[in-house]
Formats: sequence, C-alpha cells, structure tokens
Amino acid sequence: MNELKFLWTSRERPPFGSKRWLVVWAKRALQLRPLMSLVLHRRKLRSRGMAIGMLSVVDTDDVKGPGSNISIGDRSFIAHNAELVALEKITIGSRVAINDRVTVLTASHHVGDPTWRQFSKPVRIEDYAWIAVGATILPGVTIGYGAVVGAGAVVAKDVPPFAVATGNPATVRLDVRPHDLDYDPVILLAPYEAWVGRGRGAPVTSADAIPSSEPAPMGNQKPTP
Repeated sequence: MNELKFLWTSRERPPFGSKRWLVVWAKRALQLRPLMSLVLHRRKLRSRGMAIGMLSVVDTDDVKGPGSNISIGDRSFIAHNAELVALEKITIGSRVAINDRVTVLTASHHVGDPTWRQFSKPVRIEDYAWIAVGATILPGVTIGYGAVVGAGAVVAKDVPPFAVATGNPATVRLDVRPHDLDYDPVILLAPYEAWVGRGRGAPVTSADAIPSSEPAPMGNQKPTP
C-alpha cells in the first residue's frame, strides 16, 4: 500500500470548506473505486512475479510468459490492450508510456531454418521512452532513454536515446527530443489526479516531442484512464 501512502502524503490540500476543497473531495470519492481497482490489479500482477514500481499502471492482462520475466520501474503506464510476450526478459524503465495496441515480442522463429527453430532475446525500454499506438517491438531491441517509437512502427533494431523511430521497417531520426525530460505519464490519470491535482508532472504533448515543422505521427501520448 505504499502507493496509497504516497498519494495521501502528496495530496492537494485546498483550504478546508472552500469550493475547491469540496470539488477535490467529491472527485476523490468518485475515483475511489477506480483507484482501488488499479491497486488490486497491480497486486495481482505482482503475485505472478512481475516487478512493478511505485504508481506504475499496467492496465493490460495480455501478458504471456512468466511474470518474473517482466520488470517495470516507477510511474510507467501500459495501456489496456497492449501485449507483452515475455518468453525472455522485458525490462521497462520509469516514466515510460506504452499506448494502445503496442506489442512487445521477445521470441520468434528463424525464417531461414528448415526446422523453423524458435529463438528468444530480451527487450529493454529505458526511462521516459514513449511507444505510441500500434507499434511493434521485436526481440532483442533496446529503446533508449527518452526515445519515441511512432504509431504503427515496427522496430527491429535499437533506437538510440532521444531519437524518434517511425515507419515499417522503422527509420530513426537522431536526437529529436529535449534532453531535460521531466514529465509523468501516470499522474494525470483520473484516480491519481484526484489526489495530487493538476500541473504536477504533466506529460509533454506530441507538439513538444516532434519539431513543429515535421508531422507528428505518434498519436496521443496521454494515457487513457
């Protein structure tokens, strides 16, 4: 219950009896059930052996392979219909956003092998990475610190820190993102925001992630509650 303790000690504290105080506590009452659902789901996944950090939200149940193969840092978000195929290690850092319909694969088959042998390789997704809607991460790939994988991209090779990978097969643009990343992809989820308030760790927008002179193919970064 460390997460609940954190939310309590970090809670927004408007003046007692003020209009804001009434609004805040009404939101907290409305979000109590969703908040407890997040907490209980996280506990269930941890009971399967998954290592899940403080406040991280793993909304998906589509996890294949041993739970002990999955490690997730603090304050990361994995969307409801993402798929994690953990036949090898999947290591996800802190403040990572993994959006809808993302697939992370750690195993495949050798296409040139007449016996179609299977192989497996670990996947690593480092802090502040953003994997956008419908992207596929193939076995053995590392997504670097602060890197972005665009919507629908298929990534077969490592993506360097702060780079953006788009397309199928993915092509990489280097050093696109700012180096002073400081956002929180889970704190604006309604069950958390009801406690800590807005304006604390808000995620950047797609316009911030991609220069304005270029298209932003990533889709919506903000997690959906």
